[in-house]
Amino acid sequence: MSAVSCLLTEDQFLCSICLDVFTDPVSTPCGHNFCKTCITQHWDINVPYKCPNCKDVFFTRPKLQVNTFISEMAAQFRQSAQQKTSSSSSEQQVSKPGEVTCDDCTGTKLKALKSCLVCLASYCETHLEPHLTMSGLKRHQLIDPVENLEGRMCTKHDKLLELFCKTDQMCVCMICTYSDHKTHDVVPLKEEYEGKKAKLGKRDTEIQQMIQKRRLKIEEMKRSVERSKKDADREIAAGVQVFSALKESVERSQAELIDTIKEKQRETEKQAEGFIKELEQEISELEKRSSEVEQLSQSEDHHHLLQSFPSLNTAPPTKDWTGVSVRPPSYEGTVVRAVNQLEETLSKQMKKAELKRVQQYAVDVTLDPETAYPKLILSDDGKQVKHGDVKKNLPDNPERFDPCVYVLAKQIFSSGRFYYEVQVKGKTHWTLGVAKESINRKKIIQLSPQNGYWLTCLSYKNEYKAGTRPAVSLFLESRPEKVGVFVDYEEGLVSFYDVDAAALFYSFTGCCFTQTLYPFFCPCVNVGGKNSAPLIISPVNHTE
Repeated sequence: MSAVSCLLTEDQFLCSICLDVFTDPVSTPCGHNFCKTCITQHWDINVPYKCPNCKDVFFTRPKLQVNTFISEMAAQFRQSAQQKTSSSSSEQQVSKPGEVTCDDCTGTKLKALKSCLVCLASYCETHLEPHLTMSGLKRHQLIDPVENLEGRMCTKHDKLLELFCKTDQMCVCMICTYSDHKTHDVVPLKEEYEGKKAKLGKRDTEIQQMIQKRRLKIEEMKRSVERSKKDADREIAAGVQVFSALKESVERSQAELIDTIKEKQRETEKQAEGFIKELEQEISELEKRSSEVEQLSQSEDHHHLLQSFPSLNTAPPTKDWTGVSVRPPSYEGTVVRAVNQLEETLSKQMKKAELKRVQQYAVDVTLDPETAYPKLILSDDGKQVKHGDVKKNLPDNPERFDPCVYVLAKQIFSSGRFYYEVQVKGKTHWTLGVAKESINRKKIIQLSPQNGYWLTCLSYKNEYKAGTRPAVSLFLESRPEKVGVFVDYEEGLVSFYDVDAAALFYSFTGCCFTQTLYPFFCPCVNVGGKNSAPLIISPVNHTE
């Protein structure tokens, strides 16, 4: 029996009414088998009596007897199925909280693999088998496992919600289209699903792009934080160095002040010691003379007294001390002078420290001949420019200045900080700074921030000015021979330094840079050779 059963398939022992293994199988006159309860209930409802499989009609209700052979075979298959279920249950995943469970599992609930929209049930791998093998069940619609399958049925008509009403934006059944949604725009659920899925795909793409942008923004912020940390570390190191130098200066000035005061005190003491020594010497001489006079006055030798009297009657030579005194030295103004000197020293050190701070952003700058006014003469290395008397025949490209006596650097800057130095020694007038990319190069206009220029200059009237509107006169303590230009793009700052004096002499603040910036140079015209010296882009020698 066991060998024969191995040749049979399980669907040969399934009742086509309940779709389960036969229970008390009976045979109809046409030869088909059913569960006794299933066929009995079927014929109780349906008259005339028909075979559910072949549709043969029986005019009298057949008398049914349990087929013992099929019953035994079915019992073996049921036992085998239970063993298989038990075995597969151990291999299949037991459902976890939140997962959909199999509705047919009677013991340990296994994780459902699919849900059937026809049966309104969810099945694990074992209980899903009939839907994958039996022809009648293969037509059922299977979906990924979901809870609350009853929610997919129309509560009004108890039919599957297989349509979508676009008018009311809701799922409906077929009967709904003949009643409440008769005139509405109704489409198959799958069609609306595909449309919505496409929109979700588009939305997901947009979301992914938003995620990517935010990730890039995070990376940008991390880079900013890292750059900020490096700047902070650099500033701390520079600050510690400056304050250490200031501390040394203060301690040195304090020591010098103490030495100065002590030296005055030592001189006073030395003077007093000299006077005291001299006075003590005179006192000694006077005491000696007093002793001699006392001895002579007590002598009874008339001759001796008379002989010695002339020499002892006069006091020994002494100094007139009436106008002599030791006056304490005056310390008035000593501390003030020391503090003033210290302030001057500290001011110089602070200026050097500030210049050293910006010099760390030094960049290599070279002149761009494509932008140079045709009368300008540039050195081969692009580091010098001066005005010539002959206008060269050069292409009038859009980048070239004409009729303005200007030239730009090749390098452009659109972020961060940069610094460069230019020698102006020997020049009677010049203009330096930075300019934005979109400046008008074919027209003479006022050089001001409003027109895209941030500059300082030595004018023809021998005056230093900042290129504002109106121009601001600058009063410099010394005549710069080398000018440093520093730009902080994000901070909106352009500063100018007298390098040799380590002095900041002007800053444009609160600038709003939106374009790339170019270092700007104007050597100005020769003025009969008086201004023939070139502007020279110099290497930065970091201030000690």
